[in-house]
Amino acid sequence: MARLLAWPAQMKKTSGSLVFFVGASSLSRGRRSGGSSSWPLHLRAMASPSSSRQSSSGSSRPADAKKPQHRAPKGPPSHEIRIIGGQWRRTRLKVIDKPGLRPTPDRVRETLFNWLGQDLSGWRCVDAFAGTGVLGLEAASRGAAHVLMVEQDAVLVRDLQDNATRLKASMVSVQRGDAVTALGRLPADSVDLVFLDPPFDGPWFEPALIAAAKAVPVGGWIYLEAPVAWTAEALGAFGLQCERHLKAGAVHAHLLQRTA
Repeated sequence: MARLLAWPAQMKKTSGSLVFFVGASSLSRGRRSGGSSSWPLHLRAMASPSSSRQSSSGSSRPADAKKPQHRAPKGPPSHEIRIIGGQWRRTRLKVIDKPGLRPTPDRVRETLFNWLGQDLSGWRCVDAFAGTGVLGLEAASRGAAHVLMVEQDAVLVRDLQDNATRLKASMVSVQRGDAVTALGRLPADSVDLVFLDPPFDGPWFEPALIAAAKAVPVGGWIYLEAPVAWTAEALGAFGLQCERHLKAGAVHAHLLQRTA
């Protein structure tokens, strides 16, 4: 109470309680000295809030100012893939996001082409179920003489054609259609390497392996991605043998060789 009496004030008794009227000169003195922080502790709560909010940088903006609205980019969602070896190494290509589309990760591709050898000069390759086409483009980047990409989805076919044009990849041809049918139409023993990465929830694995095994010669290669590891017995029925295997997350990567 002694602290209150130290300020010039008038007291009036109303309904049995005391009301303090603080002198205007005291309040003015508080404002000039820097705001509510210089007021006595028991009066700081009386400070009126500022009409503008202070930002973390010290600038103020009106309390009713609205946050700027950022418009979403036009077109379907997309991301980039990166070619990791050969003449187009480090080249980034834009691909759209689609359900079930699984570009082979960089680490798996690096391992695969270490298995095959980095130089594919003169090889004839087929990227069946091409999707983003990253496997076929990796082969072309490493010197493959011809790469056929087969894809059913019209939007993905357009992107494959656009990326091949951008890279000036004259050795790449893009075909829209069913991958198993396209493999079945190839002459026997006509290609050196077939990439197989079919949708995991479909019935394409066995038909694709049968068709691919006929397209490559004895000693030819098939790269297979699947949700499970294929057994030697199951592969032997197609005249194939697993030379290398890698598990990366939910994907089993197999490098198969035709033996018969």
